[in-house]
Amino acid sequence: MKKRVVFTLFSLVLALLVFIPFSWAERGVTDTEIRIGQWGPQTGPASLWGAVARGTGCYFDMINAEGGIHGRKIKYFLRDDGYMPARTKAIAKELVEDKEIFAFASGVGSATGMAVKRYLHKNKVPWVGPAAGSTHWGYPPTKYLWGTYPLYCDEAAILIDHAVNTLKKKRIAFFYQNDDYGKEGLYGAQLALEKYGMKLVAEVSAEPLDTDLSSHVMKLKASNADCVLNWVLPKHGAIVLGTAAKLGFKPQWMTTSTLSDTPIMYKITKGLYKDVFFTTFAELPESDFPLLKKYKKAQEQFAPKERWGVFFYAGFYFVEPMVEALKRCGRDLTIENFVKAMDSIKDFQGIGPVNSFGPNKRQGTRSSFVGKCVEGGESVRITDWMPSGIDVNEVIKRAYNR
Repeated sequence: MKKRVVFTLFSLVLALLVFIPFSWAERGVTDTEIRIGQWGPQTGPASLWGAVARGTGCYFDMINAEGGIHGRKIKYFLRDDGYMPARTKAIAKELVEDKEIFAFASGVGSATGMAVKRYLHKNKVPWVGPAAGSTHWGYPPTKYLWGTYPLYCDEAAILIDHAVNTLKKKRIAFFYQNDDYGKEGLYGAQLALEKYGMKLVAEVSAEPLDTDLSSHVMKLKASNADCVLNWVLPKHGAIVLGTAAKLGFKPQWMTTSTLSDTPIMYKITKGLYKDVFFTTFAELPESDFPLLKKYKKAQEQFAPKERWGVFFYAGFYFVEPMVEALKRCGRDLTIENFVKAMDSIKDFQGIGPVNSFGPNKRQGTRSSFVGKCVEGGESVRITDWMPSGIDVNEVIKRAYNR
């Protein structure tokens, strides 16, 4: 009798296991939802970049309204880290261990991302499209991480090429944030200039919390630079232009994509941003690109109070490959299948440059294009998408001695 009861119970448990959807056993995936998280500076010195995470939320709202992905809706968790790595760590731990998310989308910052990179890898959390052009994401490649942001060193090299070949600049200086973000841009500029037998005439750094940049501008001015590349926070980008104007320093200004939201930069610089050249990772806000126009309609429908601009729809671009991989997994969405799906993406293009991945290729693109801010804060495209010609391994060697 006891054997019959045990056998019956065993059969019942086995039957239940057969009928429970396999996906329920995967962290962050149920039969009806996929849990995805992101940190982003909604407050603090980098709050202008906080629009990235809100843009991703709008993107997911659009996808959910279209029916989701193979019958599942995306449940999105956004947390404000204030651009502070310690807070990013706490957020990652909460979302992975408490909310049990399946993956992280984007996330602004090199230092913030590095604060959680090992933790996410250890816990097998897929992470797609960090919102920073750092070499840390793809070099060396790691299993659960894919970069979609063009490298800062490549952006700097592309601007140098434009400054030397097109604008015929002879004395180029570099103003940068004293961290990995700024230094990778710096070394990219150095390498690009070496091709022309040239060197930077000045290398001036600032700390994220600096507010008075007078001494920094004096150093730049003393170098007699005819062109300055800015690799700083938006607030520093505004302060340095204002300070330079007061001191009568008028070089050609150039900047990374992190300051490429020209309407807002034009506004906070009170028009001084006019004629600044920049690199970018996505189509310009005024573009007629069909997919960008679709995203604009999504913003109008799901986030009407948000300002349409490159920082906002960057949140779409950075995670477009993530959505593509989720679609390729079909209903059998597991972490391992997602990894395989991401690695199968080749020559994929959304609103940015072409991205390709593989088991040993986790930096999806190294291309940007050059734009220019014009009267009123609008922007115009100056070049096509173009790759950088520098050796990224040399940048890594100079920056990290590895």
